[in-house]
This record gives sequence, C-alpha cells and structure tokens, in this order.
Amino acid sequence: MHNFLFGIYPYIAITVLIVGSIARYETDPFSWKSSSSQLLRRKQLIIGSVLFHVGILVIFFGHLIGLLTPIQVFDAMGISHGFKQTLAVVAGGIAGVMALVGGLMLFMRRMGDPRIRKTSSFADIGILSLLLIQLVLGLGTIFVSLQHLDGHEMTKFMSWALGIVTFQGDAADHIADVAMVFKLHLFLGLTIFLLFPFTRLVHMLSVPLRYFTRPGYQIVRSRRHKTGR
Repeated sequence: MHNFLFGIYPYIAITVLIVGSIARYETDPFSWKSSSSQLLRRKQLIIGSVLFHVGILVIFFGHLIGLLTPIQVFDAMGISHGFKQTLAVVAGGIAGVMALVGGLMLFMRRMGDPRIRKTSSFADIGILSLLLIQLVLGLGTIFVSLQHLDGHEMTKFMSWALGIVTFQGDAADHIADVAMVFKLHLFLGLTIFLLFPFTRLVHMLSVPLRYFTRPGYQIVRSRRHKTGR
C-alpha cells in the first residue's frame, strides 16, 4: 500500500490534473473561473482572500523549490541542510498560519451567509475544506520537523520528489520511515491535485497577461432611456 500511495498514486494524480485541466478548458471553457462572490460581504472577502492567497503562494513555491531542487545544488551554494530546514519551518509556519486564518475567514463567510451558501456548490465547500485540513496537517509537520533541525529528514522528501519526477521505481522507499503526519500531508496534497480539474482551483492556471498589453483605456458610457415616445 505504501508503494502504491507514494510510488504510483502521484502519477495518477498528476496525469488527471494535466489531462483533466486541458479537457475542461477545451470542452467547457465558460466554467473556467473562480466564481467570485465579492459583491456579498466584500470586506471579509478581501481580508480573508489576501491572507489565504499570499500564504498559499508562499507555501506552493516554497514546496516547489524546496522539493524539486537537487540536493547537490544546495550543497554547491553552501546552503546547509539545517539552514534549509530552519528556513522552511519559519517561512512555512508564518505562511501556513496566514493561509489558515484567511481560509477560515473565507469558510465562515461562505457557510455563515445564507446568500453565499446558496451560491456555493458541493465542490466549492469540499475543496476549501480539504485545503484547510491540508494546512492543519502542514502546520502539524512543523512540530515533528523541530525534532530534526539537522535537515536530514527533509532530504528524504527531496529524494522522493526527485525520484517521482525522474521516474525512479524506488522513489517511495525514501519516505518509508517518516512520521505519519508527513504521509497524510503528502497523500492529501496528491488528492487535491487529483481533484484540481473538477473545482474552481483551475483559475490558478489563468494568468491575465493580456491586461499588460491591451491598447488604451476602456471607455464606459451610461445609457439614458428616453420615455414619452
């Protein structure tokens, strides 16, 4: 089961993410949106959204760089495993708390306002719930990481991630003896990848670069309706 979850399941999740996202964009492009509800309880949305998105972006790119950069690169740059581990704990902890607070604000807003709740789908509530659980698990890994500040525990995850992207058959072996909270964190992260194409998370792939190149200003005029005719 361990080999399946961390040696085969990652490929299933990533394949569904890529193929599913492309298929959704090609077959149902009008659903490719975040379905914003900013007209309702706008202030709470802004605060929660900023905290959530900033925290999530820091965590995402931190994981991306931290896991997929070969260990030899950090060694060549003179960055010790201990320093990398400490940086991950501090930066990841701050970003995780920000994302969790913002996410809870968004969740309470979505569930507490009857109008917003009525416009929320099962997928909207479900994926936000999974993200909150994932953030709690991520923060939970910090307490385990504090016991391994030498950084050697982190190298196991780096070896696993690189093993997956380079199609090594024994990738799952690198994390066979890590704490259960790490395994739950990895499994739920892969599951979120699997569900990604079927939720509003797809809007993360849309970068509005056209706004930087569009010519001139957009002119909006009011239209007066004449009566008496």
